[in-house]
Amino acid sequence: MDRLTRLYRDWSGCQPDACDLLPLSGSARKYYRMSGEGGTVIGCIGTNPAENRAFLALDAQFCAQGLHAPAVYGVSPDGMAYLQEDLGDGQLFELLKPALADGSFTQQQRDWLHDTLSLLPAVQFKVGAGFDWDVCFPDREFNARMVDFDLNYFKYDFLKLTGLEFDEIRLQDDFDRLRADALGFAGDTFMYRDFQARNVMIRGGEPCFIDFQGGRRGPVQYDLASFLWNAGTHFDAAMRRELELVYLRALDAFRPVDEQEFYRQYRLLTLVRLLQETGAYGFRGLVERKQLFLDCIPTVLRAFRELTAEPFARYPYLTEILQRLAAEWDGRTILPGVEVAL
Repeated sequence: MDRLTRLYRDWSGCQPDACDLLPLSGSARKYYRMSGEGGTVIGCIGTNPAENRAFLALDAQFCAQGLHAPAVYGVSPDGMAYLQEDLGDGQLFELLKPALADGSFTQQQRDWLHDTLSLLPAVQFKVGAGFDWDVCFPDREFNARMVDFDLNYFKYDFLKLTGLEFDEIRLQDDFDRLRADALGFAGDTFMYRDFQARNVMIRGGEPCFIDFQGGRRGPVQYDLASFLWNAGTHFDAAMRRELELVYLRALDAFRPVDEQEFYRQYRLLTLVRLLQETGAYGFRGLVERKQLFLDCIPTVLRAFRELTAEPFARYPYLTEILQRLAAEWDGRTILPGVEVAL
C-alpha cells in the first residue's frame, strides 16, 4: 500500500483520501480504487513481475493503436505496483446481467454487444502489428505447450475430481490429436486469451478493454469462442449466431474470410477453450471453493452437451467423456464435503 500511496502522491501532488479494495476474482492481483483531491484512479498490486511487464507493454500497444485500454499513470520502481485510469463501474457483464437468464436483451444491450464484437478484430490485428511477443506471459504464443497446459487443467483440476471413471490412455490419444489440430493458425494476431464480458467496460457508451495481461500471439477464433461460449453469460445459439456474423463482417476488413474454414477452426477452438474454462472452474470452484466458479459448472456442462451433439470424429473418446459428464455426473466429487448443485 505504501507503494500505491507514493505513486498517487507523485501523480497528483496530494495524499489519497480513500483506498478501497475492489472485489477479488480469479487472480491473486489486488485492485484498489484510490481517490483524493487529485482525482480517482485504480491502483494495482501484482504478484508476478513478468505478468506486470506483459500488462504494461500490451496496455501501451492498445493505447498506441487507438484502442481504449486504461491509461497508466505511474509504475513503482520494482514494477510490482502501478496506477491506471479508472474506467468506472460499467462492466459489460453487470450491464447484461438482468437479461442473461432469459436472453431478453434490450436494444441498448445488443448495441453494446455488437460494438464489442465489431471491435474485436481491430484488437486482434492492431495490437498484434509489430508487437514484441517475447514480453507475453507466460509464453509468447498459443503453442503446443500452452494447449497441453489447458487440456491437463481440465483433466487434473476437474475431470479427476468428479470421480468419473475414464481410460487415461485413450483420452490422451484424443488430446494429442486435438493439440496438433489446434495449432493450425497463421499471422501475427493478438489472442486476448480471456476475452469475456467481465473484461470489457462500457464508458461513455463505448467498449474499453481490461485484464489482457495473459494475451499472446494466437488464432482469432479463440477469442470469439471465449466470449460467446463463456458460462457466465451463456448466450443461446441464436444470440451466438447473431454476434458471430457481426464479428465476421468486422473481420473481413482485415483479411478475407473463408467461412467454412473459419467455422471449422472456431468449433475446434471452442472445444479447447471450454476445456480450459472447465479446468478453471474446477480449481477455483472445487478446490478453492469460490462460489462464483461453482455456479458456472452446470452451464459449462450444458455447453458440452450442445457442442458434442455433433460428435467430434477425430476425438471420439473425449466426446464420449464430455457427453457422460453432461448426462451422468451427479455433482458429487472426491473432495470431502464438495458437491455441485446440478
